[in-house]
Amino acid sequence: MYDKVNWPQRYDPKTSALYALNDIDVKAPPEVVWKLLVEAENWSSYFPPEDQVKILGDETVLELGTTYSRVTVGFPMTLDVTEYEPFTRLSWETTVDGDETGSSAYHGWVITPTRNGCHVLTEETQQGPFFLEELGHKHPGALYRYHQDWVERLARAAEAEVAKPAA
Repeated sequence: MYDKVNWPQRYDPKTSALYALNDIDVKAPPEVVWKLLVEAENWSSYFPPEDQVKILGDETVLELGTTYSRVTVGFPMTLDVTEYEPFTRLSWETTVDGDETGSSAYHGWVITPTRNGCHVLTEETQQGPFFLEELGHKHPGALYRYHQDWVERLARAAEAEVAKPAA
């Protein structure tokens, strides 16, 4: 049994409009996966849709309290890192820039060591009219598909990193 995201009460999947869970076994140690996740401005090196990520501050990687921006499927968003346990847990809260409806999302990653590397689980809940319309009605299943693509590409990137010859 693997751990799941630590949900703030307002983002509990039982009471959220949209929810997706994706996971994968990765043949790479947690440290390799972690590095790929916290280097947010480099996500596009393995996941091209995330090519507009910018950390808003002095940090060069995601840390507890880091605020960053990204444009996801054409929508600008602001995100705040709310949970940060190195090599184990990373979560953030998202608001859509310019959205007057108060829609928000919560996304978490959980990395669990395994005998052959690690297990990566990601979950997200979304609430509010913006997300319900865009992903619930216009593009049902898109949240799950987007994250499945992300975890698969993350796994391939981590495994390729491990396969590189030592310098």
